[in-house]
Amino acid sequence: VHDLIDLPRGLVLVTGHTGSGKSTSLAALIGSINKKYGKRIITLEDPIEYLLENNRSMIEQREIGSDCPTFASGLKHVLRQDPDIIMVGEMRDLETTSFTITAAETGHLVFSTLHTINASQTIERIIDIYPAAQQNQIRAMLAGTLQAVISQTLFKRVDKSGMVPCIEILLCTSATRNCIRENRVYEIPNIIETSRRLGMQSLDNSIADVYNKGYIDREEAVARSTNPGKMDKMLPARPSLEVTHKPSLLKV
Repeated sequence: VHDLIDLPRGLVLVTGHTGSGKSTSLAALIGSINKKYGKRIITLEDPIEYLLENNRSMIEQREIGSDCPTFASGLKHVLRQDPDIIMVGEMRDLETTSFTITAAETGHLVFSTLHTINASQTIERIIDIYPAAQQNQIRAMLAGTLQAVISQTLFKRVDKSGMVPCIEILLCTSATRNCIRENRVYEIPNIIETSRRLGMQSLDNSIADVYNKGYIDREEAVARSTNPGKMDKMLPARPSLEVTHKPSLLKV
């Protein structure tokens, strides 16, 4: 995930249910860029949750409602100002989605969020928002611009000290891009499962890792996995590792 801040352009999506830590992860990514690079960064947020101070980068945060009426109208204005990096708080509608993809296609690095639970659902949601006649074109555009999908879900810690994230990571390789372009999104879970050496991670592997570190309950780990039957057979009766630290939402 750390490598995402080094991307020169493209679209990076952080997804999950409300309260899953999407805004926290986006703030962490922007903060890491701010420490490493001298970039011009403009964010569109509803509302602004974290105040980001300039370090090496120049950051301008704009709030929907007070600084601009909508994400789409804000993006129109932002694209005229030629920033290096744009953060769009949420891709809520077709117009916002179109401007976001266009921004990534025209050489910007764009971060945004969706209320989806995994990479496959995220890609399908984006494509399905368009009329059928435009979907092949959008598949091609998305295949060319999407760089990564980070999907987060939170689990209660067994020690009752808070929540712990489990994270699915899709990185867009040539195989991933072909699946998007050729409408074979159903093959993406298998790509993730077989590409751990490249930095990808399935939700179930993340759940198993977090369980084995002793953070979460076995029953919840099984119930909230994508394949409960397989997870039930895979997990030991007790965690195999001791808890030594609290994981952060997104390591960057």
